[in-house]
Amino acid sequence: MRVFVKAMLAAAMAVSLCSCGGQSAPNSKEATPDNPYVMTLAHSLSETHTVHIAIKQFADEVMERTNGRIQFKIFANGQLGSELEQMEQVMAGVISMTKVSSPMLATYQDAYHAFGLPYIFNNTEDFYFIMDSDPMYDFFKTSYDKGFVTLTYYTSGARSFYTVDRAIRTPADLKGLKIRVQDMKSQTEMIDVMGGTPVAMAYGDVFTSLQTGVIDGTENNETALTLGKHGEICKVYSMDQHAMIPDALVISSKVWDDLTPEDRIIMEEAARHSTVAHQDMWDQAVEDAIAEASTEMGVQFVYDVDKDAFRKATSGMLDKYSAEYPGVKHLLALISNVRAGKTAEAEAEAKAIQEVTVAE
Repeated sequence: MRVFVKAMLAAAMAVSLCSCGGQSAPNSKEATPDNPYVMTLAHSLSETHTVHIAIKQFADEVMERTNGRIQFKIFANGQLGSELEQMEQVMAGVISMTKVSSPMLATYQDAYHAFGLPYIFNNTEDFYFIMDSDPMYDFFKTSYDKGFVTLTYYTSGARSFYTVDRAIRTPADLKGLKIRVQDMKSQTEMIDVMGGTPVAMAYGDVFTSLQTGVIDGTENNETALTLGKHGEICKVYSMDQHAMIPDALVISSKVWDDLTPEDRIIMEEAARHSTVAHQDMWDQAVEDAIAEASTEMGVQFVYDVDKDAFRKATSGMLDKYSAEYPGVKHLLALISNVRAGKTAEAEAEAKAIQEVTVAE
């Protein structure tokens, strides 16, 4: 693994120095259209994914608004490694930006554990309202001293359980089932407290594992049924919507320092514009996935799920993580205050996260 990471770092360093056959300007202040400041942006998604399209919109807007002084080289499809490997390169300042699942950032700032917890958002409208709030964007900036800044988020939808042939209406329905989860502490603990057996594995192994019976089911958003072809095997999708885990578009603090204050504003605004555009794209993608899975794959969507039972079964996790991680406690309070319209209190929680982060 270390050899591979070093190879990726070397490759990223090589591409970061290349710009139209020349060398990138050292910072945005010295950049010109003929000698631009070139930023490398890597992610693991395909070029047809809605997040890639949104990221491309972000890059295009920045380039247009800076008259070509700032440009991007985008590496999709995991060309520079896994999300973890790409994040390590961002932290080292070797590549400029990446897109990661937000709980992965908990390695560097513990508040991000909160995004992996179940039922911290009530529904999609609540998720967008809170994530689009100014206090949340204030929180995104609190990790600067840890080596990165989150510019914006992209929705990855609501995650629900789906199995080969069994509806999951209550936690009791998970008993005895082997359920694939992402390799995250919060996800494995969630299945444990619900009564199932968690099996952490890479997304690319899920289809075969479902096919061979290594796992009985998994959990993801609706697009996995069609894009991942999971609907060819799993015929029951239960809308428990236990988690809404945002993706994060992050930039290295070292690279952030290379931008003028004016260019930082352009980056922030372009990032938020791309998030708004992505919301519409994502909602349409989910609608299309449900239609295709229902009519062409024979997937049954179960809506009469007892969400209160799931919330009750997992409620102790929020208390546990809040006690273990000070940042989680403050971020959950921020979310609660934004929901209640208490802006001043939410801003105070963002400041508290900053103080906790500096003290760590």
